[in-house]
Amino acid sequence: MEPFLESVLDCLQGLHDGFASALTGLPPEALDWVPGEGANSLAVLAVHAAGAERYWIGDVIARDPSGRVRGDEFEAAGLEAAALEERLDDALAYCRGVLEGMALADLADMRVSPRDGREFSVGWSLAHVLEHTALHLGHAQVTRQLWEQRKQP
Repeated sequence: MEPFLESVLDCLQGLHDGFASALTGLPPEALDWVPGEGANSLAVLAVHAAGAERYWIGDVIARDPSGRVRGDEFEAAGLEAAALEERLDDALAYCRGVLEGMALADLADMRVSPRDGREFSVGWSLAHVLEHTALHLGHAQVTRQLWEQRKQP
């Protein structure tokens, strides 16, 4: 695999490790807890991050339709930490398979988003995956901190 693409996967793996740390050891009620209006639970953040990775690297870059229903990701509830981690692991394994078949020249190729018909370069799409996953990892880390610091009745 191209060293640059391996670096992208290494970064993504680090973000997934961060998600595992944010999820591990929490009871189901913590994974479904929403810290406030307009916020998301840890379960939603993990499911959405995995879904978005699969969408951008699969649906957009690889042109491999996933059947993703983005709105359903924001309804995720009742999942154990292990199931959330497995979903993230599956997304990463899929991404690895796609990136293993790519060359650096592919980064300049243009792709059309099946969701809205907008056009993006493969390179931009990869950068967006890292940015988006990192953003939601930050949300997950803060959500866990708030869960651990909340005042219990």
